[in-house]
Amino acid sequence: MAVPRISKEDLKQRLDTGAAPVIVDVRLKYPYEHSTVKLPGAIRLHPKAFDPGSLPRDRDIVLYDSDPDEIVSAPLVAELLRRGYRASALIGGINDWITAKLPTDTKEAPQAAPPAPGSLKG
Repeated sequence: MAVPRISKEDLKQRLDTGAAPVIVDVRLKYPYEHSTVKLPGAIRLHPKAFDPGSLPRDRDIVLYDSDPDEIVSAPLVAELLRRGYRASALIGGINDWITAKLPTDTKEAPQAAPPAPGSLKG
């Protein structure tokens, strides 16, 4: 099945005109957790436990990941299409979006746990 894709320019235009799709961040754990940005308004669905039950069937959905070839988002888009959703993958993922200096939202970066009491003794 051919997976529909959307360019960063087309997505930006849709965001600007108020016809925004639901944007879903499906980056793998490491790229997601070690980033402080996401696409505007994006929701997070972990790709390893992907459950589209919370996604609306009456709106377009755009999935993105951190791979320039959409290796995570494309198979998940195919799954959504098989289930009757209207979905596409963002061409180039979040990295192309950031490189183009398009708007992003901030997100929490991982916080290191403080060392256990007494563990830093030399």
